[in-house]
Amino acid sequence: MLRALILIVTVATMNVSAAADYDVLIRNGSIYDGTGAPPYIADLAINGDRISAIGQSIPGSAHLEIDASGLAVAPGFFNLLSHAHLSLTTDGRAMSDIMQGVTFEVLSEISLSPLTDKTAVYLGEMFNADGAELSWRGLGEYLEHVEKKGVAPNFATFVSAATIRMNVLGLDDVDPTSEQLKLMREQVGEAMQDGALGLTSALIYAPGTYAKTEELIALAKVAGQHGGIFTAHIRSEANQFIEALDEILRIGREGNLPVKIHHLKAAGRSNWDKMDIAIAKIEALRNEGIPVTADMYTYTAGATGLDASMPTWVQAGGYTKWVERLRNPDIRAQVKAEMQINGADWENLGYFAGPEGSILVEFKNEALKKYMGKSVAEVAAERGQDYRDTIIDLVIEDGSRVGTVYFLMSEENLKKQIRQPWVMFGSDATAPAAEGETLKDGAHPRTYGNISRLLGKYVREEQIITLEEAIRRLTSLPARTLSISARGRLAPSYFADIAIFDPDSIADKATYDNPHQYSVGMKHVIVNGLPVVLDGKHTGATPGRAIRGPGWVH
Repeated sequence: MLRALILIVTVATMNVSAAADYDVLIRNGSIYDGTGAPPYIADLAINGDRISAIGQSIPGSAHLEIDASGLAVAPGFFNLLSHAHLSLTTDGRAMSDIMQGVTFEVLSEISLSPLTDKTAVYLGEMFNADGAELSWRGLGEYLEHVEKKGVAPNFATFVSAATIRMNVLGLDDVDPTSEQLKLMREQVGEAMQDGALGLTSALIYAPGTYAKTEELIALAKVAGQHGGIFTAHIRSEANQFIEALDEILRIGREGNLPVKIHHLKAAGRSNWDKMDIAIAKIEALRNEGIPVTADMYTYTAGATGLDASMPTWVQAGGYTKWVERLRNPDIRAQVKAEMQINGADWENLGYFAGPEGSILVEFKNEALKKYMGKSVAEVAAERGQDYRDTIIDLVIEDGSRVGTVYFLMSEENLKKQIRQPWVMFGSDATAPAAEGETLKDGAHPRTYGNISRLLGKYVREEQIITLEEAIRRLTSLPARTLSISARGRLAPSYFADIAIFDPDSIADKATYDNPHQYSVGMKHVIVNGLPVVLDGKHTGATPGRAIRGPGWVH
């Protein structure tokens, strides 16, 4: 397969011969082995899907030789929070991530399995897809479906407490009976045996937010029994940030499993000083030997939907019931009143960002796409409305929650987080190609630049951490956190997932105004021994594999 690929791809450094000692030889690169150790100049040899040798001037020939002089040779990077759940099934190239050296997509916050027929329809609507496209039902079936389609990166998935809740309880704000909770626990157990990495949820959004702490502990215990971890978008990243952090730490203690915080942040200027408290709290627990980690994206703006500007009670039951309530004048008035209050019982991102700092980036309705890239304040002025009416009407008119970027965080806190040795990195985005229909929609620049921004801006330019430390947090630390064996390091017998880049030029190019731009500086990317990027161009190869978690029953 590799030799056939080489015949298609023109590479100046390749050496095709009838007989060769190795499939791939990477010569004279600066080896960053993923442990955080300083780099050293060496060759690296690959046979099949594994690293065969690393050393000075390895003798012999290869079907493909890559001259990595002046380049960093690192283990392939992990995207610790990917939303490529469905995009991998439609375009397995994963272009936005592959072009940054991502060789492992970790699908989390939500999960597209296990599913009931009703949940498949709801999640299909959420992903702007026909529910029939979600043809699988079990988590194992989902992994097999994606792998069979063909993907460039490796991938793994968590099972979401919110998805399990939808399967058993629907979309309403209700508590499970003891019998329903038993069924939910059984579904988590089956998902773990199918290969889930652990349990996840997004506790700010309906219906995930309806789950009480005790419900999450009950489900987390099952994940922990199968060797998994619990990771979540915590219940609050703003007014109740510390209380929400305490909740997830409690889930870890009582569930007896490690915990990881998704996209660690303190949202809203009035909450920025809480980051020091959060870091101190996590450090204290880690010093006691309690396993707590986090991931983050390298931008001061988040992205979600206009649902994050409305109270969660009005969204109970799903989109149809949400809109039905918004059409009721009395309920609309109540929602508008709550939208302008910095309340404690729900996370009002629209309040913290303000209408000027809330940028509309994604619509389903073609007639509304003229507003893409504009702030809520600009659209409200154009429509001659109060900004709250604009938010409500756009949700009704678009048939969706309307993708929105919110400017919420501080640059100072961003750098503090990057400095923490237990913080990893996740885009919180899909993995699209910058072409075709994708260009008609907006996106957060983190989709194309989260990792390259870390390596370019925060490592090379601002020297917040060293390159070897950044690579450790992109490779071996995620592998160890997720109990992924034989990946995340450059060492003989490890899988050959490799990112080769120019540390002097790697950089993000995507902006809020023009997000669909690939990063630069990534020269070659190898997944399971096969090149998916050569000389900065995607080869079209799809050697990625479904990776199962520690509870997988073969």
